[in-house]
Amino acid sequence: MREYLLTLCITAAVTYLLTGPVRKFAIVAGAMPEIRARDVHREPTPRLGGIAMFFGLCAGLLVADHLTNLNEVFAKSNEPRALLSGAALIWLIGVLDDKFEIDALIKLGGQMIAAGVMVMQGLTILWLPVPGVGNVALTQWQGTLLTVALVVITINAVNFVDGLDGLASGMVCIAAAAFFLYAYRIWYSYGIEAAAPATLFSAILMGMCLGFLPHNMHPARIFMGDSGSMLIGLVLAAGAISITGQVDPDALALFTGSEKAAVHQTVPVYIPLLLPLTIIAVPAADLVLAIVRRTWRGQSPFAADRGHLHHRLLEIGHSHSRAVLIMYFWSALIGFGALAYSVNSASMWIVLGVVFLSAIGLVLLLLPRFTPRVPAWAQNVVPPRYRRRRRTAEEPAQSAQTARATAQEPSEPEERTPVTAGTTGVNGATALGTRSRIGKATR
Repeated sequence: MREYLLTLCITAAVTYLLTGPVRKFAIVAGAMPEIRARDVHREPTPRLGGIAMFFGLCAGLLVADHLTNLNEVFAKSNEPRALLSGAALIWLIGVLDDKFEIDALIKLGGQMIAAGVMVMQGLTILWLPVPGVGNVALTQWQGTLLTVALVVITINAVNFVDGLDGLASGMVCIAAAAFFLYAYRIWYSYGIEAAAPATLFSAILMGMCLGFLPHNMHPARIFMGDSGSMLIGLVLAAGAISITGQVDPDALALFTGSEKAAVHQTVPVYIPLLLPLTIIAVPAADLVLAIVRRTWRGQSPFAADRGHLHHRLLEIGHSHSRAVLIMYFWSALIGFGALAYSVNSASMWIVLGVVFLSAIGLVLLLLPRFTPRVPAWAQNVVPPRYRRRRRTAEEPAQSAQTARATAQEPSEPEERTPVTAGTTGVNGATALGTRSRIGKATR
């Protein structure tokens, strides 16, 4: 565990320290796109944050290769090299997109090629454990197609959810933490060495996200861009593929009594698509809803809009920070709920706890829809937005005059005036400028 923590800390430190220089480079390179109609931020902000995250990934793999215990992962498996090859390709495509905004179909082709590069080097699904059936062997073509599909789905799910400051990096960090605990349990408790690469990938992924988050929290000074979102999506998918298709349930059968029982132990990892998509259930749901919504309207599935989950939270009335925290909450509930269920699937308390926390999450989602009437004795202990305002004798007459004046004047929609790049003081306009507090981000 200490070596994993050291790798995580080195990855986070390298990512954090490089993000500042990368921000200055992005400004000089002009990687600051104009404000689009679907964006929720009002100030040009540099992208290319994925550059720092990629070098953090390289640093993490390099450090792990020189540690005593983690060096065995590189000696016994080719998966770390396969991950680095696929990550380098997808990162290069993301950098080009951040700068030149390449076509969506070209990006999709690049994602499939990156997945194919990993498959050619051994990072692929060899068999698929099916609950109640057991271990189902896959042909080479079946394993390849399933691997490519999982990589493309995960990359685009993370890319779609990358719409608010700190949202994608925080959600992926939560998912990676849950997945790290699951993979470490299989590796350490059961002594299955095939789970070691997935554990390493999860630790490095946590470091990449934690190192980038301080620069990306609201108001963000830099965006990760497609070079970052596609990169962390690919790393997350690589860990899922490694532990899904490489860990043989027959090995777990030595500890659980039978192969079917061993497969049952790993049920939380295979629930949605027989693959570990529970850890990114919220981004995957957003991806599916976006595809259905756009195709229903006769649009391309890759056409951008303002119908994502985080956009809807803002429309309901949540603030930027609260919308991000709510998305964090749901990601943690689903990811760690699946983790707890995998530890003890027979416990009813785990199910009841997940149901109770889900109810709390629904209350938080609908909170802006109502303003409860707070009794007078509780006025001093509730937030200001729920307190009754005391009116003076003059206020009723003033409010009536204001209402009449408003009724006579036609209302006009407020025009949104984007701030052009190059203005001193905006996010990303200068590497040393002041930090505005009104920016809201999207990618």
